[in-house]
Amino acid sequence: MLKLGSKAPDFTAPAYQQGKFINVKLSDYLGKWVVLCFYPGDFTFV
Repeated sequence: MLKLGSKAPDFTAPAYQQGKFINVKLSDYLGKWVVLCFYPGDFTFV
């Protein structure tokens, strides 16, 4: 379990960038500001 103020674990996630799907790793942005946005139900039939 993560605690407030602790570092986020490294992960890889699919992303859509410049017209194609890619995989991004959180560690690729080490030392930079990162804003994570997600839609838990996006691209699903609800």
